[in-house]
Amino acid sequence: MSVVAAQQELYQRSVKQRPIREYVCEYVFRPAAQVVVVALLPLRVPPPAVVLANAACGLAGAAAIVRGNLVAGALLLQAKTLLDNADGQLARATGRVSVLGRYLDSESDLLVNAALFAALGRVTGDYVLAAAGFAVLTLVLSIDFNLALLYRRERGEDMEATPPAGGLAGILARIYGVVYAPHDRLVERFVVGRLQRAGASREARLAYHDRSTISVLANFGLSTQLAVLGLCLVVGDPAAYLWLVLACGAALVPLAVRRELRLRAVPARP
Repeated sequence: MSVVAAQQELYQRSVKQRPIREYVCEYVFRPAAQVVVVALLPLRVPPPAVVLANAACGLAGAAAIVRGNLVAGALLLQAKTLLDNADGQLARATGRVSVLGRYLDSESDLLVNAALFAALGRVTGDYVLAAAGFAVLTLVLSIDFNLALLYRRERGEDMEATPPAGGLAGILARIYGVVYAPHDRLVERFVVGRLQRAGASREARLAYHDRSTISVLANFGLSTQLAVLGLCLVVGDPAAYLWLVLACGAALVPLAVRRELRLRAVPARP
């Protein structure tokens, strides 16, 4: 096998297959992360160590923002996203995908997000707007994750939001159960309840779990969010990002209305 073919095979093995593209990930961060993966493979670095490194970059970025070093903060956040993509790609490339990495990644992201919005509150002087931004971003990311999960389940994939875990991973799973699981259950119960009340047919369920909605939400994902935040920091207007996050939250309303209209357009089961 040629070197080029080997690299292509490694890339295909390491990149997570998703039904929808987050464009900034697909065309910027995942290809760049593959360079990191190739460099780390001979070193036998465990994927959870890369998760911790990406969290460290994110926290360092928040600290830089607090100090007023906005460009440094922007660069550290892009490094965080690069490593965030690299940890999963490294795990898949080496066959070391684990529930520890899954929970550690989710909880590290939440910690970094909290630190970032606290830093944005400090540097803008508007802690209320920053707190609202943090709450809205957490909601948007949760809805993105859960609707994508339900979309894939509806099309026959066996997807598990909270895989069982023991040991350290089990501790992180219990933290996830407190922090994230209530959001997961709320979104799923709402969707399942709505479809049951509508007496939705198979066609109606597929119309409700539509690709366009999932595509929009995917591009509200964390990699895109941090890229946009980085741009706002570079131009010296961190407050603009807080308003953009609120706009993402507001966009959930027309997306929900669109799904409802699609559901009603398909006749109920006889």
